[in-house]
Amino acid sequence: MKPLNIIAYLGVAGLAVVGLIMAKTNPSGAAYQDYAVQRLSLYLKTDVCQKTQNFLETLVKFNCEKTVDSIQPQMRDIIAATTQRQDYLLFSIYQTDLKVSSLIPSYKFETVGAFNNFYTYSAQQR
Repeated sequence: MKPLNIIAYLGVAGLAVVGLIMAKTNPSGAAYQDYAVQRLSLYLKTDVCQKTQNFLETLVKFNCEKTVDSIQPQMRDIIAATTQRQDYLLFSIYQTDLKVSSLIPSYKFETVGAFNNFYTYSAQQR
């Protein structure tokens, strides 16, 4: 057998193994919901709560971080209802149009899931 053929066969076998690993580690929709709730909670606690902390705490004794923790099940439901998953066997693309009310700005997130991880590559306020 020629060395070029051996290299070609090894390359095809390597791609097949990577493809099988990607298919096996393509994260589920439930895993995406967990990821999205975690990221949204972190954003609310670090950005929104920190900006409104003094005003709201003195006004109504409001603890923003505890409130964020308490509404995580509802956040999960909202994310589940506003997310579309495109499954390509090796990876998945998640598109979330997060619009809660007309008083709060809406956001659009696009995330790719592969190898049991997520990467949000687009986040736009609308």
